[in-house]
Amino acid sequence: MDKTFAALSHTSRRQMLDHLHDKPGQSVGELAARFDVSRIAIMNHLKVLEEAGLVISKKDGRSRRLYLNAMPIQAIYERWTDRFSAHWLDRMSLVKSIAEAAARRARKDQEE
Repeated sequence: MDKTFAALSHTSRRQMLDHLHDKPGQSVGELAARFDVSRIAIMNHLKVLEEAGLVISKKDGRSRRLYLNAMPIQAIYERWTDRFSAHWLDRMSLVKSIAEAAARRARKDQEE
């Protein structure tokens, strides 16, 4: 997960993932054209994303096609968010029950 967090820590890399999400299978050149940095910088960012498992590249003739792999992000979600959200969902359910009971009592008091 450290590699995933490190890869996601840079704005340009997150933007690259957004572009790959919106248009899977872009070539490196297509993706690089969206950024105002050198192709070497793009390649370095892609290397970090690939090492983190967030980008999968497939050879297509002389070019490489790039695809988002969201599984590392899903693993983070499952490890961190699910564990904490279960606690808060339980608490929110309790708050909802209390609020509904108070609303029923208020309606009953108004009817009397």
